[in-house]
Amino acid sequence: MNKLTIEERARILHLLCEGMSIRAITRLTGASKNTVAKLLIDAGKACAAYHDANIRHVKASCVQVDEIWSFTYAKQKNVATAKAAPDEAGDTWTWTALDADSKLIVSYLVGGRDAEYAMWFMDDLRDRLANRVQLTSDGHRAYLEAVEGAFGADVDYAQLVKLYGATATAPGRYSPAACIGARKRTVEGKPDADHVSTSYVERQNLTIRMHMRRFTRLTNAFSKKVENHAHAVALHMMYYNFVRIHKTLRVTPAMAAGVSDRLWEIADIAKLVEDAEEKPGKRGPYKKQGQISN
Repeated sequence: MNKLTIEERARILHLLCEGMSIRAITRLTGASKNTVAKLLIDAGKACAAYHDANIRHVKASCVQVDEIWSFTYAKQKNVATAKAAPDEAGDTWTWTALDADSKLIVSYLVGGRDAEYAMWFMDDLRDRLANRVQLTSDGHRAYLEAVEGAFGADVDYAQLVKLYGATATAPGRYSPAACIGARKRTVEGKPDADHVSTSYVERQNLTIRMHMRRFTRLTNAFSKKVENHAHAVALHMMYYNFVRIHKTLRVTPAMAAGVSDRLWEIADIAKLVEDAEEKPGKRGPYKKQGQISN
């Protein structure tokens, strides 16, 4: 079997990171669909491992958190009638925590939107921060217990509860109800009201939808497996944090946050994949390999 060069891997990964579908990449590069999918899986694992090991002790002042919706295999309302739907079919949420100053994605999690996932998400965020922060979320009730359990009193936490007008019932309406206002609610500590906002992390949701094809609405590009969905998210977060220059900051978020001292290239991500591959050893009796958790 022919092995892709690091330049070929970098090209495929760059196309994935810029929002191109797997089938489109196969047409442009000549690589098979299975090759592209396998590279996505390997890159996702390598990127998740690098993020877990290196996005630590982040010095932030204001952190904004939010969740972005997508679905796996079928929308939740269609799962019951879907043919051979896997256990993970239905709504799939991506939790993100963004440093408002450096725009670094400090923590992310793919899964459900219930209290259990909220607790996992907040525990992970707490472990990656170096100091007390001001935290802002939307009005999702699962955050209340999760933030309390993860931070206790060592946080200045507020919720920005948005108020929506009546939902239009016109046939074919797709846009959500208009936001007519917002209410700031202090939950813990003494958050600065001027910095109680989720604007940056909500803008990040647009970046996610623009750079990951499987998040694009009203298409057939949705994820068929939740594992591949998570791998795509891990690759995007690595690309966003380390490779993509932020237009306002004029450096990458990782550089702005002091996590990296240089500008990464997409070839550096391809090198992570290459380094993570198991090197061939001496021939001998079969030995079962344990699974590595990212």
